[in-house]
Amino acid sequence: MRPKKPKATEEGDLFRARLDQIINMKHEPVQLAGKVDWAWVDAQIAPLYSDKGRPGIETRFVVGLLLLKHIYGLSDEGVCDRWVRDPYSQHFTGEAFFQHEFPHERSDLSHWCKRFGDKLELLLAESLRVAHDAGALRRRDLKRVTVDTTVQPKAVTFPTDGKLLRAAIEGLNRLVRRVTAG
Repeated sequence: MRPKKPKATEEGDLFRARLDQIINMKHEPVQLAGKVDWAWVDAQIAPLYSDKGRPGIETRFVVGLLLLKHIYGLSDEGVCDRWVRDPYSQHFTGEAFFQHEFPHERSDLSHWCKRFGDKLELLLAESLRVAHDAGALRRRDLKRVTVDTTVQPKAVTFPTDGKLLRAAIEGLNRLVRRVTAG
């Protein structure tokens, strides 16, 4: 089920200051959060939600965590721990006020990665768009692309016990023929 829309909290809370009032708005994650088209990402992710069940996690929260995970090279646990103690990470994922506890199950991140499937390409597309708009990526930088294929399937067979045994038998047969012929 689609997540419920967050309540607009324009006014302050009596006991808490808004994140945008206490953080440096020129900090990199804050700047990046302002450049990402969260509405477009949400529209692309919308078909992944079911019409039944409990409301899901907000798209910006999950996508923001995945981006932070890859930006800082963190594990699922690491990005969740960082989120709890870093107001910039919380602002990046759309929080208005500082949260002292992680609001979801930590395993939800891995469940979401499975659910995304090929939709993870849209994160790459949005990242490239933001980098291009910000001037960090020029068109000429895309003329040559290096692809790491270490995880791609290849037509390579791996030695098994049966193959090794057959190779040993054939090697011994050649040796016996050489000895008996010579």
